[in-house]
Amino acid sequence: MLAPKRLCLVGTHNLSQTEPDLRGSLPDLTAADLLPLLPFVLIGFAAQLIDGALGMAFGTINSTLLVSALGVPPATASASVHAVETFTTAASGISHVLHRNVDWRLFFRLAIPGVIGGVAGAYVLSNIDASVARPIVMSYLAGIGVYLVWRAWRGPGTPRTPRFVAPLGLAGGFLDAAGGGGWGAVVTSNLLVQGTHPRFTVGTVNTAEFFLTSTISATFIATLGWEAFTMQTIGLLLGGVAAAPLGAILVKRMEARTLMGFVGVLLIVTSAVAIWAAVG
Repeated sequence: MLAPKRLCLVGTHNLSQTEPDLRGSLPDLTAADLLPLLPFVLIGFAAQLIDGALGMAFGTINSTLLVSALGVPPATASASVHAVETFTTAASGISHVLHRNVDWRLFFRLAIPGVIGGVAGAYVLSNIDASVARPIVMSYLAGIGVYLVWRAWRGPGTPRTPRFVAPLGLAGGFLDAAGGGGWGAVVTSNLLVQGTHPRFTVGTVNTAEFFLTSTISATFIATLGWEAFTMQTIGLLLGGVAAAPLGAILVKRMEARTLMGFVGVLLIVTSAVAIWAAVG
């Protein structure tokens, strides 16, 4: 009769008196009201739908809306977006592979330099303020956006094999790690300028982004622990993963001219918003 009594005492013992209670390190979804998650689910869904179809802007859209529209602190918004991108890029990449939107030769030429650039950006610029260069980069991307809109109006022309891929992947990974985003905007837009087919450009860049993001996020999560996984993160994750297959379908069925035009317009809008925020 003594053994059951001990088990009963252990079961009712307050764990906080003897060891740390780690149950609060992750959001308790069973006890939470799921209604407050809905805005974050919708934001994640919309951002990933655009990113999966156009190859850019998941981080930009999420960070902007979280901070400006919902009042989330910038540090929390950044942590949430970086943590969730590891999962959304995986889902998006798998979807693009299944829909045959990936040029595998281009993928390997991008992914390896991209990871190297991402690691270099994370370590070299960890103590340097990269925000000074952001308006310059955004101005450059806005110019690329105008050019792509012009190309779409004129007609995309015959697809060509890009010449500058490895340096582009290196620069895109470096800027993404240093500035908190920009892989898709930098790499997708420049590949389109070089004459690549929009469908395979978007699919390949999205798939390669998983390896870049997971490399950067591994260090990020190792530093912050589970603090990055807030309720906002769970909402963005649910919406982003749900939208990933739809983005791959859109890019597969959209005409090259239309897709290029949308990419150009998105670059102009997001760059203008970033420049306004930086100089305002």
